[in-house]
Amino acid sequence: MAPLITLTPAGLYCEAGDFHIDPWRPVERAVITHAHSDHASGGHGHYLVTRAGEHVTRRRVGDASIQTVEYGEALTLNGVRVSLHPAGHVLGSAQVRIEHGGEVWVVSGDYKLQHDPTCAAFEPVVCDTFITESTFGLPIYRWREPRELFADVDRWWQDNQAVDRASVVYAYSLGKAQRLLASIDPSIGPIYTHGAVEGLNAAYRASGVALPPTQLVSAMPRGHDFSRALIVAPPSAQGSAWLRRFGDYADAFASGWMQIRGIRRRRAVDRGFSLSDHADWPGLLSAIAATGASRVYVTHGYSDPLVRWLGDRGLDAHTLKTQFTGEQGSAEPEQDAEPVQ
Repeated sequence: MAPLITLTPAGLYCEAGDFHIDPWRPVERAVITHAHSDHASGGHGHYLVTRAGEHVTRRRVGDASIQTVEYGEALTLNGVRVSLHPAGHVLGSAQVRIEHGGEVWVVSGDYKLQHDPTCAAFEPVVCDTFITESTFGLPIYRWREPRELFADVDRWWQDNQAVDRASVVYAYSLGKAQRLLASIDPSIGPIYTHGAVEGLNAAYRASGVALPPTQLVSAMPRGHDFSRALIVAPPSAQGSAWLRRFGDYADAFASGWMQIRGIRRRRAVDRGFSLSDHADWPGLLSAIAATGASRVYVTHGYSDPLVRWLGDRGLDAHTLKTQFTGEQGSAEPEQDAEPVQ
């Protein structure tokens, strides 16, 4: 029997249903797991996304033909039963369940198991074959409890306030920034955002996600006092002239890669917070086990170590090369894998 999903030049393809999942070239029908640029691109004829992800997807693809479904709502595409299930990655993120000919395959997209107040929690889906990411697929990656991590962010912000220093946090504009905003203590001081972040804040708020009040940095007059502020900006803002308006500031980077001392050093920030929208090593193993799958394909990230670990434990595991990137920074060398104490 031919596999339900194959890899084509356009991406993952279900021939029986005649649709692609997160294709990287224009196709007629695309099932989208989430709105990050390596998974949702423009130019497709028709998009299928979760209802929760409609606003953030439209921010990415514009005025396209988008069909939405609720989590768990099944539809049939050319005789193939398709449903989308929570991935816990960012707002609207989904795993794609495909059932045909007595087989069930699940494409995870990107996912995490940690609590995130801005998106639906990951739900394991039982299947025969599971296609999983492996962005942080090394045993060194083990995330701290969110409550502890965000308490550290709050303390850092307060320490900067005590010396009249603005606090700038670099966080990816979709997902990471909103999780940060929803998890810090907004009573500490005013919160400002870069335009790239604020546009997605609007999409989250339109989707019913509660975020604290934020103000656009660009709307503030020249000479505005930011010394008590937390400023959330995309990583591209680091080192730019945009930062000059804050006067004396400390900066931090929020990323799973901050777990690694060498990467944090090269990022040249005052502080690193190990905050990720992807599963850590224990999360990957737990998610894979919960599917009950006997066959596992591992895509982007540290795929080879995870494939070896799964194969040693009797699973039919394979690396699947795709153009997905996960959290930017995955090209950082393994030899720098020294945890930050």
